[in-house]
Amino acid sequence: MTDANTALKKAHIRLMRHPETCLYGGIMLMGESTIEDGIPTAYTDGKNKRYGREFFQSLTLPEQSALVLHENGHVFLKHIPRHMDLVKENPRLANVAMDFVINDIITEIGKKAPDLVKLPKGGLYDAKYHNWSVREVYNDLKAEMDKRKKKGNGQGGQGTGSGKNPEDMQPLDEHDAEALAGASVEDVRKLSDEISEAIQQGAMLAGKFGVKVPRVIQDLMTPKVSWRDELREFVSSTTKGRDEYTWRKMNRRRMVDDVYLPTLEAEKVSEIIIAIDTSGSIGNRELTEFATEMISICDMASPDRVRVIWWDHQVRGEQVFSDNYDGLATMLKPEGGGGTRVSSVSELLCSENSNAECLVVFTDGYVEDNIRWQTNIPTLWMVTMARNFTPPSGRLVKMEV
Repeated sequence: MTDANTALKKAHIRLMRHPETCLYGGIMLMGESTIEDGIPTAYTDGKNKRYGREFFQSLTLPEQSALVLHENGHVFLKHIPRHMDLVKENPRLANVAMDFVINDIITEIGKKAPDLVKLPKGGLYDAKYHNWSVREVYNDLKAEMDKRKKKGNGQGGQGTGSGKNPEDMQPLDEHDAEALAGASVEDVRKLSDEISEAIQQGAMLAGKFGVKVPRVIQDLMTPKVSWRDELREFVSSTTKGRDEYTWRKMNRRRMVDDVYLPTLEAEKVSEIIIAIDTSGSIGNRELTEFATEMISICDMASPDRVRVIWWDHQVRGEQVFSDNYDGLATMLKPEGGGGTRVSSVSELLCSENSNAECLVVFTDGYVEDNIRWQTNIPTLWMVTMARNFTPPSGRLVKMEV
């Protein structure tokens, strides 16, 4: 073994034995972990971990352990397969967002065990992003870049806590997304299952030590409730129970006994309102998913009328559809793109005294702090991003897109 290979092996052993990092032991045993020449720092393809010889040897022991934890953390959190869309949109910014998430975990561990891990010089860290997800960090960085471009002078916006321009940020390592880009769906699923099994093994060991698992990891380990099932259950439960007895039609089964009873007649669902967030933070991907689920609602409930409200800082437009919803996707015309104020939807519905049977609000959750929500229409909030969002009333479902 070379000195670098020996150091890499020792770093693995130190991390797998320590209570704060034993959680990652199963992931460290996955794939290959090698020291190679010609690599500037390190990288992972979502399973295998590669370390540059010269860079690895230049680090202290805690920094070497931190680098190993960094690469394995990307695998642990399934960063590449889960965020391939972000990588395709802006690979450098996606890499930066992933690094902020991983380095937050490493920094928190370093506070408890400074002799175990320490971020190498140049590692991206911002206390602002503590417990944020990759998509939350990515969207925040992207918004900061947009603000600076609009300013035209490279300044402006609150952005990161460090005040740095996201364009100037350099990630510590590289991510080899090409290895998974050409993989089949089955191969990606197998990799995901392999990682999940390794996570559960590490979690059992960490549990014996009584280690507190970071929120981003808890989210990964928590079984997901199908948000689509939640959506359908809400619409079904709020639009049923409208059956009425009518004397216009007699119960034929009892007429032969000279007993005349009314029949139960199901009333059709009258109106469902779909309020869709079209603020600047909503992209085409989210809008497509919102539209897809709206069409599913129409097919399931078959309402007399579906009213679509497009809103950002205010209600920007409306579309009304009725009876036949075939081809609905091609008829949608989103309007908006500005700030976000969901109270505008409630204000409109209250002014009209709307009596729709249910209201579904699709949003990323980045809305005003003090929501004024006064409508009495049963409301379901389908939220894609803001984990801390609390609806003023109604029911909340976290939606994955």
